[in-house]
Amino acid sequence: MATKNTKATVDGLRAVELNYRSIRDISSGQTAFLQTRTMLNSPNLGVLTPDIYRDVAEMTNQADQLFRLELIQALEANNTFYEREINFNWLSVYLPVRLLREKRTIRFASDYAARYQVPTSRICFELSEKLLTENDEQVPVTIQSMRNLGFHFMLTNFGGTSCPMMRLSDYPVDFVMLSPEVANYIGRGERSDNAVRSIISFVNDIGSEPVADGVFNSHQAEMLYSFECSYCAGNLSGKYMTERYIKRKSDS
Repeated sequence: MATKNTKATVDGLRAVELNYRSIRDISSGQTAFLQTRTMLNSPNLGVLTPDIYRDVAEMTNQADQLFRLELIQALEANNTFYEREINFNWLSVYLPVRLLREKRTIRFASDYAARYQVPTSRICFELSEKLLTENDEQVPVTIQSMRNLGFHFMLTNFGGTSCPMMRLSDYPVDFVMLSPEVANYIGRGERSDNAVRSIISFVNDIGSEPVADGVFNSHQAEMLYSFECSYCAGNLSGKYMTERYIKRKSDS
């Protein structure tokens, strides 16, 4: 895992800045998990969102360096949120799929969790849909090994029009975040609702828990819950916020 020449700050700012949004338990309305989005502070280009820098970073070892900084910040945030008495089961950290080809990723993640005294169960590694096109046999082995240590895994953007759904059965992920495209089909008609129900059933049947993204109203959430999807994210649950704005509801 590359760690040399990694800058923690850029012009006095964090090189990476995690933002957080709630993944809601639909039945209780409470925050179940926190999903992160990493903003990159570039000295030349300003603040960059993941859709701008991720693909380029993953062509170089910059992705390895970013993962280290993101993991450290997530572990620090776990401790900060614990002190603020903010309740959630885990928060996510983006993990480049290519790092799952390396056995040393297992040791790296567990060592850092121990260093910051954060239980491994408090971290969920977020994987992009690139997982479903991965052919390296080490990848599912690494996922299962890290799950055995207590870490969670969540595949994102599942169920979109170009998603190779059957490949999901090859990877033992704990959670599957559905593409916002899926939620958009709710209420269009019986066939559309049945398609959404089928995707959710598929995820449940292979032993993962579905998380609906792009949910913007209570009707969608209620329909999803009736389809046996227990968690949702999107405008209904709240937008991404910086760490300082994450507080208990009673403190808001």
